[in-house]
This record gives sequence, C-alpha cells and structure tokens, in this order.
Amino acid sequence: MAETKTKTAGSGFSKEEIIDAIGNLTVLELAELVKALEQKFGVTAAAPMAVAAAPAGGPSGAAQAVEEQTEFDVILKAVGDKKIQVIKVVRELTGLGLKEAKDLVDSAPKPVKEKVSKAEAGQVKAKLEAEGAQVEIK
Repeated sequence: MAETKTKTAGSGFSKEEIIDAIGNLTVLELAELVKALEQKFGVTAAAPMAVAAAPAGGPSGAAQAVEEQTEFDVILKAVGDKKIQVIKVVRELTGLGLKEAKDLVDSAPKPVKEKVSKAEAGQVKAKLEAEGAQVEIK
C-alpha cells in the first residue's frame, strides 16, 4: 500500500496534511471550499439520487416529490425599508461584490441562494427577514 505521507504532485503537501487541514475547517468554510472546487472543476458534489419504485396504492408522484425535496432555493421577493442592510446580508451570504449584491437586490424577485439544504435555506431566510426583506423558500 502507498504511504499517505507522499507528497502530492506539485503541491509540496502530503495527502495527510491536506486531509488534516480540511478536517480543521468549520462547516461554513468547508461548504465554501466545496463550492469553489465545484466551480473550478465544473463538477457537482451532490450525491446521485436512487430512484425507488413506488409501492402499489402509494401516494401520488407529486406528493412523493414534495416529501423527497432535499435542495431548496431562497428567493428574495421584496427588499423592504432597510435596503442597505439587505444588501449587506446578501453580500455576506453570497460573497458577491457590492455592485453585484446591489443589482441582485434591485432586481427582486431573484434567487439569493440555490440548491441549499433546508437548514441553510432557513438560516438565509431568517437573516434576510431580520432586515425587513420578504423571502420565499422553494
């Protein structure tokens, strides 16, 4: 078996050092790392979904689709009175620059975050609503 201390090609770091560094990241930092890797390499980290056969006499397909939804989009519907605070929150959540965040807020209704977990969608919605924005999760 190959030893994990071997250096990776051109990086100067061993696989073990890289794994340790990743292990020390917070959940938020890890999520940002995954998104950056997805963008850099044009891939997605989503696990493939297995399609299960519906049992006879079971609920309709539409009802199952609602129950199985694992990815949600957070849509900014309206800004409210605190536009500057909403822009700040959008920048914090998305990593966009000031102009891009302002353009997103000005063009509401618009998705702020797409294909996120239910928990993350709830957190994003709470932060935006705390600043007076109207938000919808789809």
